[in-house]
Amino acid sequence: PTPAAGMTTRDLERALEARLRAGFLREPKVSVEIDVFRPFYVLGEVGSAGQFAFVPGMTVQKAIAIAGGFSPRAFKGEVELTRIVKGQSITGVVPIDYPLKPGDTVVVRERWF
Repeated sequence: PTPAAGMTTRDLERALEARLRAGFLREPKVSVEIDVFRPFYVLGEVGSAGQFAFVPGMTVQKAIAIAGGFSPRAFKGEVELTRIVKGQSITGVVPIDYPLKPGDTVVVRERWF
């Protein structure tokens, strides 16, 4: 992992300013922006499963829409979400308005009737 891993953009700005202040510049001002987020993945009963570009503010529902929407056989009430937390893969059932993070995997299950 890079030294910036797990830091917010503001935390990284402060860390870089402190390092520059320690010998190079008197009052450095640093700005950090995220150029590209890790993709997210949608699998299961959607129009077009696959890997997609993450956009801030993404929800599970928006991710499903980007993946072509629910298939006719999809269970629409809730989905399975897998997220890496502190190096471990965690899977749970979430509602479709749940917020998505970069790297998440959404699985839409088939409905039973």
